[in-house]
Amino acid sequence: MDFGIKIGTPEKQRGACAVIGIFESKKQTDSAKILDKITQGYIKNILALGDMDGKTNTSLLLHNVPDTQFKRVLLIGLGKEQEFKEKTFLTALNTIFSALQKIAVADATVFLSDFPVKGRSNEWKVTQTVIAATGSSYRFDQLKSKPDNAPGNLRKMVLCIDDRAELAACEVAMQQGLAIAQGMSLAKDLGNLAPNICTPTYLAKQAKDLAKTHKMKASVLEEKDMEKLGMGSLLAVASGSEQPAKLIVLEYHGSGKKEHPIVLVGKGVTFDTGGISLKPGADMDEMKFDMSGAGSVLGTLHAIAEMKLPINVVGIIPTTENMPSGKAAKPGDVVTSMSGQTIEILNTDAEGRLILCDALTYAERYNPKAVIDIATLTGACVIALGNFTTGLMSNDDALAAELLSAGEQAGDRAWQLPLWDEYQDLLRSNFADIANIGGRAAGTITAACFLSRFTKKYRWAHLDIAGTAWKSGKEKGSTGRPVPLLTQFLIAQAKAAAN
Repeated sequence: MDFGIKIGTPEKQRGACAVIGIFESKKQTDSAKILDKITQGYIKNILALGDMDGKTNTSLLLHNVPDTQFKRVLLIGLGKEQEFKEKTFLTALNTIFSALQKIAVADATVFLSDFPVKGRSNEWKVTQTVIAATGSSYRFDQLKSKPDNAPGNLRKMVLCIDDRAELAACEVAMQQGLAIAQGMSLAKDLGNLAPNICTPTYLAKQAKDLAKTHKMKASVLEEKDMEKLGMGSLLAVASGSEQPAKLIVLEYHGSGKKEHPIVLVGKGVTFDTGGISLKPGADMDEMKFDMSGAGSVLGTLHAIAEMKLPINVVGIIPTTENMPSGKAAKPGDVVTSMSGQTIEILNTDAEGRLILCDALTYAERYNPKAVIDIATLTGACVIALGNFTTGLMSNDDALAAELLSAGEQAGDRAWQLPLWDEYQDLLRSNFADIANIGGRAAGTITAACFLSRFTKKYRWAHLDIAGTAWKSGKEKGSTGRPVPLLTQFLIAQAKAAAN
């Protein structure tokens, strides 16, 4: 889909379809008032008939509106004007693109002045609109013998603003939105692929292809390389699978060599049976999404490379399957991590932290400015925060605040949980330095406490995306989160470095 930014109001524009907002109680927005004036009360008369009441999640398509240069006018309900906030705006976007995908229009024009989100600039609205538009046309049907019904004919979106001074900034915001949307689509595609296709070897190939496209440096460590480095924890998880594990490293150099990189570490368990601690059979197919942390790292690197963001970023992806077999790790096994710390494996289904800890130790060699790991780590996070919010824990409150702010800006929110020393006691082991689980209580926090034992040499944050990385049920599929949060964080970091 193509996008464009224009300055203007409805009477000066033309196209296949104008998108106009209507508040509840039939209150017209500025664009609606302009259209109503040039059409001699046509909009007012339509509203008087009661076909559109302005409530959220409602729309009305008008044909052949007199005296306009648009073939159609799509009225969108915005709810109560005094309650119009970010959530209402995002709901309105979903309504807009759901309606547009069902009609035969090649282009549509949205007048952003109709959507007065308090505290949000036109730049923010442009970025969110581009992401929503691209997401509305996303389909994953490449594994079907007959593709699903294609989305509508919408090929171009024109976003109109009313202040020429904001034009340049809005064009930058549009390009950023496109890059984020492309990164999300990559993360979605990887997550939605069947696990017999998206194996550790497949992920490694995708990383190399991404590096080739964007002139990044890619390297892949094989199991023999991990053995030499002493990555006994990661290899213990891989021991039950016939698919070889990989440690994928991507280096994006957008700034000078002297600038320390930000390192993103993504959990890449391409299928998680739970190992010997076997999961229940119901919904186990969704464990193909257990590599969503890896997908978000690749998606974020794609986005910042598209933007040519002036920042240095390293992506590290430990990837493996977690399978039961005669060679698989067992509850009670003790393994030695790359850091030298020994780990008692009490539950083989707590495997994400076992592969991440070696990757976090490996990250030390980059002398990072900060390290962020992203993982579908604990079901406890879903119980605590549901499917709306990513869990955040950190050993640095300033870093946590920057990530929380990025999430708010991107509409991809996180919530910080405590990482107090009291929780560390739950990981005590009688037979090793640390146990890999701490019991049912505070499961999300104790998982992060485990990881914190391997991050003492740098600023670190952990994002638990178990509730936000994919949807279940009728809408089953990857969400592409937290690519928006991570990308917005890196945009902010690049701006701060430039200043």
